[in-house]
Parts: sequence; structure tokens; C-alpha cells
Amino acid sequence: MNARDLAASWQLFHQASGLGAPIVDERQYEDALTAVGELMEGLAADETSPSARQIAGLVELLTERIQEYEARVHPWPDNTTPAQVLRFLMDQHGMKQADLSNVGSQGVVSEILNGKRDLNVRQIGQLAEIFHVSPATFFPAAQREVAAAH
Repeated sequence: MNARDLAASWQLFHQASGLGAPIVDERQYEDALTAVGELMEGLAADETSPSARQIAGLVELLTERIQEYEARVHPWPDNTTPAQVLRFLMDQHGMKQADLSNVGSQGVVSEILNGKRDLNVRQIGQLAEIFHVSPATFFPAAQREVAAAH
């Protein structure tokens, strides 16, 4: 990512997050999601550039703000299973089982979605990266409550 792109990314970040201030409405939330997507694309294109560490820091800060907003405004119901969370995220991103081939075969993904197989640590990590969410998103409700308390 060159300096001009970095400056544009910083401006987008500034507009979307108010330099780290909490997200206050859906417009800011949507802007923040867009900013993270654009920043991630920039990182993927050139992970070795000197500015990559700075961009990664911006992504991390903005992701924290997104997660805080989601927890406050769009919380998961207490009885939500990891399979339900995964199905919801797939629907929101227009994804099919075949799009999760790095998580497992279509058969494995099908078993996860049908509650016949639990997610393992590797799969949770990959899903968190794919959907840009905290790994805790894919824990059963009781574990999410314990994680939130800490």
C-alpha cells in the first residue's frame, strides 16, 4: 500500500470511527464495515509494505469498535448455537457451504450447520478471520457469557 492509499485509508478510518470513538448509529456501523473491508483488501495486496503494520493496527481498532457496537445494538440471543451463528453469518455474506472449503469439506460444513459436529479451534479461527468477528462469536452461549465477563 503506498502513502496515498494509506492516507486515503486513514481518512476513511477517521470518518468511520471518529478516531476510535464508539460507533453511535447504523450509518457509522456500515461505514466502519466498509472501511475494514477496504483496509483488509489493501493488506492482502501487500502484506510486506512498511505501512502494513499501521494498517493492521487500524483494522484491529476499527474491528474492536464494530464488535462493541454489535454487542450493544445487535446482540446474539442467549440460546444461539455456534451452528446458528455460522448459518446467520453465511446468509449475511451470501455464502454457501462450498465457500467454506478451507474450514472443511462440504460434508463437514453440513454436519456443523446441522449441529452434528462441533467446531474445533482451527475452524473457529478460520471462521473468525473469514467473517471478521471475534472467535468468541462461535462459542456456545454459556462460553460467550463467561468470555464477556472477563
